[in-house]
Amino acid sequence: MPAAEPAHLLDLAVDVAREAGQLAARGQAGIGVLETKSSPTDVVTEMDRSVEELVRKRLLSARPGDSVLGEESGSETGSSEVRWIVDPIDGTVNYLYGRGEWAVSIAAESRGEVVAGVVAIPARGETYTATLGGGAFCEGEPLRVNDTVPLETALVGTGFGYSTDRRAHQAEVLRTVLPRVRDIRRGGSAAVDLCSVAHGRADAYYERGLNAWDWSAAELIAREAGARVAGLNGAPPTPDLVIAAAPGLFEELHDLLEPLGADTDGASPAT
Repeated sequence: MPAAEPAHLLDLAVDVAREAGQLAARGQAGIGVLETKSSPTDVVTEMDRSVEELVRKRLLSARPGDSVLGEESGSETGSSEVRWIVDPIDGTVNYLYGRGEWAVSIAAESRGEVVAGVVAIPARGETYTATLGGGAFCEGEPLRVNDTVPLETALVGTGFGYSTDRRAHQAEVLRTVLPRVRDIRRGGSAAVDLCSVAHGRADAYYERGLNAWDWSAAELIAREAGARVAGLNGAPPTPDLVIAAAPGLFEELHDLLEPLGADTDGASPAT
């Protein structure tokens, strides 16, 4: 099996993500709900399943000993040090409604650390990439987060969950955050939102209720572009909270969010 070099893993991930994105883009018109998960609004389409099946097939054909964790099919354990973390369509509700804010997200984790990641956004014709210590790029152009701005002039992205309890809590958090920032954006895809921070299209991002497949690739991209990405009180990103922003702004946003508390609903997020 090929060595688990981050650059080699990234090359494979990019090829697979672009192929998967093309498949999903061709199938977007006329797509319908296949089933729901945590709530009636937490949808799965047939294409979510088809795209993840393609990604798994391509990755394991190239590297048959690897493990795969996918949003739709769960975990498949292999014998190597590499695990792939896959979100076949991050932003399924956007996809269902014919919107463009959705992405194919693939991260390569080696010995428990994400070392390569790709987020392909077919509707924009953009592919974001990063390797650990190697920088972040969009279509080959290097990325850098915006310079630190005060919280009151920051454009901040966020997302909302599917369950009524989680949405109610997030609405209360938003009541506190909105008067303290320039404005809020809700795009509907955590991977796209994190890449927006990396690209300077937003100053910061926060969301509760995400899963590893939502953030793994995009978190590396944002971090390699200069963002600080973490959870509460110095913890790594977890479902409790993910915050991304340039150093300085990160601390201001963290300190605003920390006393508001995490919701207790374990439902999946709306991405």
